[in-house]
Amino acid sequence: MRYGVLGVPIGLLTLVFWAGAAHAGTQPVITAAEAYVIDATDGTVPYAKREHRRVPVASLTKIMTAYVVRQEARLGDALTITTADVRHANASGATTAGLKAGERVSVRELLYALLLPSGADAAHALAERYGPGTSKFVAKMNAAARELGLNDTRFTNPDGLPGKGYSSAADQASLAQVALDDSVLRQVVKAGKHTYRKHVWRNTNKLLSEGALGLKTGYTTAAGFCLSFAEKRHGHLFIGVVLGETSDARRFTTARKLLSYAEGWSSET
Repeated sequence: MRYGVLGVPIGLLTLVFWAGAAHAGTQPVITAAEAYVIDATDGTVPYAKREHRRVPVASLTKIMTAYVVRQEARLGDALTITTADVRHANASGATTAGLKAGERVSVRELLYALLLPSGADAAHALAERYGPGTSKFVAKMNAAARELGLNDTRFTNPDGLPGKGYSSAADQASLAQVALDDSVLRQVVKAGKHTYRKHVWRNTNKLLSEGALGLKTGYTTAAGFCLSFAEKRHGHLFIGVVLGETSDARRFTTARKLLSYAEGWSSET
């Protein structure tokens, strides 16, 4: 059994107490198709909406990619970016970190390239090295999901591009907790900007300027606008996930509503 923030067991967060949410006032009305918020400090669940529904989660997938890389790689390992890495991102119309073929980049820097601008080129380079090969790397992602108790999750690629993969809001919250327990990933996901040589990678999470600790944005037509987020308020660490939101702006508005509601809920329970 793996344990996360303050000893709360990973994979058991969906089983913690959630009765009594009605005592904390009216729940917010949100437009996201699925949403989930946990209080990782005491293991309670202030808000849940279709939290076990299996849906595409777009680039939130890259959180698991980063987690597997942390198990397999040393931060100082140097990778040579290939033409295939660059072509993969460009041909798929995916977000890219602007990596160039022949460039030598450390794993530490590639984690920033993966999680801030959500580079599919970085995801491809890491998967090819640490699978080795993408199919073997995806198998490692799915093995990690099973180990972490993410029973509503199946990955088919390391970048979240359209495919048959899926996860759930509850599983993504548990995965976010795991990522935040890793000091390196915790540092990466809260960075607003990271500069490496001629690259300037900017985080697309607009909540960072408001005190959020991370984690990741995502979007595809099938998944809608997605967001995994975390913030400390009054001694409580709240971790939330918004899936299937209708616009970029609304995913952040929804997250703000959920954080405010969770804060009030925790103060009354």
